Amino acid sequence: MRLYLLALNPTDSVTEGFLPAAARLGLDVTVLTDQPGPHRRTHPGVEVLHCDVRDVRAVITRISTHHRPDAVFTNSDHLQTQAALAAAYFGLPGKDWRAALRTKDKAEMRRRLAAAGADTVWSAELTGPVAPPGAPYPCVVKPREGVASEDVVLVDGPEDLVTHAKEILDRRPGTALVVEEYLPGELCTLETLGDGHVRHVLGGFRTELSPPPYFIEERLVYVPAHPEPVVSQVLGQLDALGVGFGACHTEFVVHAGRARIIEVNYRAIGDQCDLLLARLLGVPLFEHILRTHLGEPLPAGLDLRRDGAARLEYPCADRAGTLVDAPAAEDLTVDGVRLVYRPLRPLGERHELYHTNRDYLGVLRASGTDQRAVDRVSAGFLAARRWEIRP
Repeated sequence: MRLYLLALNPTDSVTEGFLPAAARLGLDVTVLTDQPGPHRRTHPGVEVLHCDVRDVRAVITRISTHHRPDAVFTNSDHLQTQAALAAAYFGLPGKDWRAALRTKDKAEMRRRLAAAGADTVWSAELTGPVAPPGAPYPCVVKPREGVASEDVVLVDGPEDLVTHAKEILDRRPGTALVVEEYLPGELCTLETLGDGHVRHVLGGFRTELSPPPYFIEERLVYVPAHPEPVVSQVLGQLDALGVGFGACHTEFVVHAGRARIIEVNYRAIGDQCDLLLARLLGVPLFEHILRTHLGEPLPAGLDLRRDGAARLEYPCADRAGTLVDAPAAEDLTVDGVRLVYRPLRPLGERHELYHTNRDYLGVLRASGTDQRAVDRVSAGFLAARRWEIRP
C-alpha cells in the first residue's frame, strides 16, 4: 500500500513519528514536498519527489503520474486542505476539506462558530495597517492563516494596533490579518483522534506562555484528563467546525468554567509533544493516525495509560545573536524521571529574535509517574546547563 505524505520542511513529527510508523505498517511512502533536498538528507531511504504542495492541482497531477495512492496524508498546518482535497479526488479516506479550511482560516473559524451558536468572539479582518472601529482593547493581532504564535501580538490601543499591523505586513506583504478580542483564562490543549465515527480524547496539556505582548509557549505540563464539562464544551465547538477525522490539536482557554477555542490545528500536536504523548499513553499513536487515513476504523477503546506525568520545557533565546555554547543531546533517567533533551539550534548560527517558537534553543521532554518529581528533576536539569548567545 502506498502512502503519499505531503510536507514542507522536515519536522520531528514526520521524521521520528510518522515515517517510522509507516515502516512498521509496511507502507510504501512517497514524500511530496517543495523542499526535497532537506528531506532527502534527513531520511535518505524514503522516496522524495518535488511538488508544489501548496497547489492541490500540482499534488493531484504528481500522484496521478506516479503510483496509485492508498492514502494521502499530511501533518502540516499549511497543507491540510490540499491533502483533504487530493484524498477526496482519488476517493480515499480523509478530512472534510471544508473543516480543514475552517480551522486553518482563523476568521472563517470565528464566523462558523458564531453561526452555529457555539461561541461568539469579536473579530475583524485587515489587509492594511488600520484600526477597525469597535475593537475591544486589549485585543490580539495575528495572521489569518498563521501558525506557532508567529506574528501574534497583544495590543492595548489603536496606535499600538496600527504599529504592529504595519510591522507584520512589512515582513509579510499580502498577508491578511485578524484582530480579535483577547480571551482571558488558563491556556490548555485538547488532543483528539477520530475516524469519522469514533472519537477518542487522548488528554491534553496546560501551557505556560511568555510575558505579553507575545505568546511564546515556554512550558507544557501533561494533563491526563481535563474536567468533563470543559472537554464537552470544546468537543461541541469542534463538532460545529466539522472536525472529527484523524488527529487534532486544539488550543483553548478556560475562564470561570467556560472553555473557548483559541485555534484549532487539524493535525497532531508538534514540537515533540506528540513523541512524548505516544510514550505516555502506551499506544502506537502514529500508527493509529495513519490507519484512519487508510480507511481502517479505530477500536472502540484504545486502552490508554492514564498514570503518566510529564512536562516539556523550551529554553528560549532572549536576544538576537550567535549561539556559542549550549548542551548537546542527552538521554538519561534521574530519580525515576526519564529525560530526553534535544538541541533545536546548532552552535555557530546567528538568528534574530522572532518572538515565536523559532526562538527555541532546545526541548526537554521529562516523563514519569509523579508530577512533583518530574517538575523537580526538570528544573534541576535546566539549572545545571547553560546557553550563551553573543551579539
